Amino acid sequence: MTHDQREFDGTSVQSVETSAEPDRRTVVAGAAAGLLTALAGLPGMAEAQQLASAETPVGAKWWPSKWGAEDQAGASNHITPAKILDALKSVKSGKVYELGRLYESSMPKFGDRAFTLRIPGAPTGGPLGNNRVIWNDEFLSTEIGQVGTQFDGLGHIGVAVKGEDKSEMRFYNGFTVTDIASPTGLKKLGMEHVKPIITRGWLFNIAATKGRRMNLGEEIKVADIEAAMKRQNINASDIKPGDALFFHTGWGALWGKDNVEFGKGEPGIGLEAGAWCIKQQPCVVGADTWGVEVVPNPDSKLAFPVHQELLVKNGIFIHENLDFTDLANDTVNSFAYLMMPLRIKGATGSPGRPIALV
Repeated sequence: MTHDQREFDGTSVQSVETSAEPDRRTVVAGAAAGLLTALAGLPGMAEAQQLASAETPVGAKWWPSKWGAEDQAGASNHITPAKILDALKSVKSGKVYELGRLYESSMPKFGDRAFTLRIPGAPTGGPLGNNRVIWNDEFLSTEIGQVGTQFDGLGHIGVAVKGEDKSEMRFYNGFTVTDIASPTGLKKLGMEHVKPIITRGWLFNIAATKGRRMNLGEEIKVADIEAAMKRQNINASDIKPGDALFFHTGWGALWGKDNVEFGKGEPGIGLEAGAWCIKQQPCVVGADTWGVEVVPNPDSKLAFPVHQELLVKNGIFIHENLDFTDLANDTVNSFAYLMMPLRIKGATGSPGRPIALV
């Protein structure tokens, strides 16, 4: 008999599967069904039945997408001409805030990821012609969409629905590893399918609300978001589908100063706040941390579950390692957010130069 841990909407349930003889499976299944039927009237039993019948480790199947069974653009479908024009209406001064970090080899990087830039030759080429032209090129070796300020695409995170069966390792819109895997780039869900993003951005300054930098492993709860909105005079009714939601935790102050501490874990949103974000129907959720969600998760049996809720189940993009220092210092709460993911065919994510325009 094998045991695996199932999670649904933030609640864990122990699932039991067996490879024993058919009559034993029948007996176990019958007993479980009878027990649930007998207890169905008790408080919480409806939820227990739902959990027990979950189709995947993260609950019910999430495909096909509301944008269609073949959609690969996810929540960037929100970005219409009307949405762009509405976002630009908020621009009054033309002031630009850089939200991205400097890409350099010394920046903190997750795990064994690398960022190595070389200039071949000195100069790389030339001189040519009577005008004796010379030039420099660069060679960059890196996980180009997964270092520094990074924009997670829909092919980055998935769910192993049935163990090691690659035909049941599913991503956004139900696409499987079998559907998308290729050593030369993803065959589906690559960054080339993401639309340019110009939308309204909202910054929830959780650090200012708490009066301090958040701690490693400290979870942002819905109550924290509501407190920040109250303090910043942000009305829930002002947040519209397709907007971008950002969380300032203060953790980014460690960037380049204590990379070891920065990478040990992070404060961030958990499943509760993740569900709140999903309800707002954003295009992007981001933070000044390397993973946006709380790490380690308060439930030690879960690993990066908010990524699955946002990217996999809802097609909502994640923007990591953003710098909100200047926005926070100037108490800017809303702005036009511009991010043009690089159209790298088959990539899992994108670097870029995101800006806030006010």
